[in-house]
Amino acid sequence: MFFLMNELYMIHSFYRFSLDSFIIVIKRAIDIVAAELAPKKKEVAEGEEEEEEPEEEEKSDEDEEGKEKGGMSPGTLRKRVEALTESITYQAFNYTRRGTFDRHKLLIATLLCLRIMIRKGLLKQDEVDALIMKEISLDPPPQPENLKMIAEALWPSVVGLQKVKVFEDLIR
Repeated sequence: MFFLMNELYMIHSFYRFSLDSFIIVIKRAIDIVAAELAPKKKEVAEGEEEEEEPEEEEKSDEDEEGKEKGGMSPGTLRKRVEALTESITYQAFNYTRRGTFDRHKLLIATLLCLRIMIRKGLLKQDEVDALIMKEISLDPPPQPENLKMIAEALWPSVVGLQKVKVFEDLIR
């Protein structure tokens, strides 16, 4: 997220974000997750507080072994990392969104969405690069009659997209 924020100066020179401010955002996101995942406490009749065990959906042998070795089961660790990643991404996007022009908010949300999808393996980097870089065919074939709705100036770009496997049948 920080690298996305750091690249926004290419959209407009107004966008400058410091690492110090980003660290503050990360700490806030971590505190939010820590508060959500903290064990809930219930009051005992005498006024003493006793920790309540968080509910666990499934307990496996691996989870029990992980608790013995490091104090946190692999399942719990995975959930915590996912919660931290989601919280940091959301808080950083929210922080960035507040300081951007309205006309750039959709672009920034799209860039973030593409990066998340690449990280999760739903998209490949070369596919995203092909969309962003706009590869233009130098010798495009004549535009078919049924595709005249595409502007003639954009036709070489549409043909250029066919070099990426996902878009190889785009014109057809």
